[in-house]
Amino acid sequence: MNRLAHHQGIHKFFFALGLALHFSKPVLKHLVHIIDALTTKGFSGTLTDLHHWSFHPNHRTTFSHFFTKSPWDEETLLRKLQPWILHRIKRIAKRENQPLFVSIDDTICQKTKPSSRAAHAIQGCGWHFSHKDHQSVWGHSLVWLMVHTFTQAFPFAFRLYDKKAGRSKIDLAIEMLSSLKVEPDRPVYVLMDSWYPSKKLIEACLSKGFHVIAMLKTNRILYPKGIAIQAKQFARYIEPKDTRLVTVGQERCRVYRYEGAIHGLDDAVVLLAWKADQPMTPEHLHCVLSPDRELGDEDILRYYAQRWSIECFFRQAKDQLKLDGYRVRHIRAVKRYWAVVLLACVYSIAESQQDLSTGLELLRSRKGHSVIEFIYDAAKQDIPIDVIKKQLRIA
Repeated sequence: MNRLAHHQGIHKFFFALGLALHFSKPVLKHLVHIIDALTTKGFSGTLTDLHHWSFHPNHRTTFSHFFTKSPWDEETLLRKLQPWILHRIKRIAKRENQPLFVSIDDTICQKTKPSSRAAHAIQGCGWHFSHKDHQSVWGHSLVWLMVHTFTQAFPFAFRLYDKKAGRSKIDLAIEMLSSLKVEPDRPVYVLMDSWYPSKKLIEACLSKGFHVIAMLKTNRILYPKGIAIQAKQFARYIEPKDTRLVTVGQERCRVYRYEGAIHGLDDAVVLLAWKADQPMTPEHLHCVLSPDRELGDEDILRYYAQRWSIECFFRQAKDQLKLDGYRVRHIRAVKRYWAVVLLACVYSIAESQQDLSTGLELLRSRKGHSVIEFIYDAAKQDIPIDVIKKQLRIA
């Protein structure tokens, strides 16, 4: 019987990426089935589920072997995917005359802490502070880089943060930025929250010709009139009449624009901002940095708001693609799992030409139609119902 029709769409995408030149037919076949299973509604992240939802003809252990021992290179997969993503994003930015955005952030894939007697714990896990949970949790910490415009966002690269390896999240972010090959014909804004804007990372961005917009911690040192003072202390001297009202999306903010030196930068703009409906107290203060003095207050805040794309990606990738649902234990298998989740995510967005949720809805609808057509064609060929059930894992 023919393979399910929606598999052809995945094959077509792989062809566009040029994967056939780098991967064997069996590896590509596995990848097609895995992308199919990952994008199925109800997928949980386990190899049993991968096998069940992909209608793979081979035994379930072939997936285990594929992730842990099979001789394919996940780095090559990402290297083929990245130029495709950049080409796509640059084309959209050019067509809509928009800047390019690059967001950097990290997320934790939480796991259950194994008992001291556990023979096979998941490799690479550690304790990481979760800002969402306000405590340390056990799992993998991943630093991600996304590229986007106002209308489309793609996950681009990730790195596992391993405290024992001695490389900071800043180092990993710089390494990923170095793989971003963008011509200087379009402004690029690197967006980050207050954990990232170190002198080292800002300089790495500026040296590539990229702009930076970042949230700053309110204890960052400013130098108004050459006097060193924390932003939150300085904010106490600002009165409502010193600010101007700025509207960003649905939000109105009171903004004071500081221009001058900050700790680690000789010349920058820092917006001290409060939501218009909140008191101008240090607890409600937000500080947004832009070394680009040409940028107006509205644009700085509007551009920074685009960082929300990466937060949405984390939530959707965990909820819908089970980015954190894996049970494989070997560190290489875990990294390969993340790589195929990234591939599935990009494929979903590419197919819908919108966002991840819309893409997954489209692929799930396609799969439903495809299964019905498969059954209809099989029935027309007088194939016994037991054979059809077996092929569709219902037997």
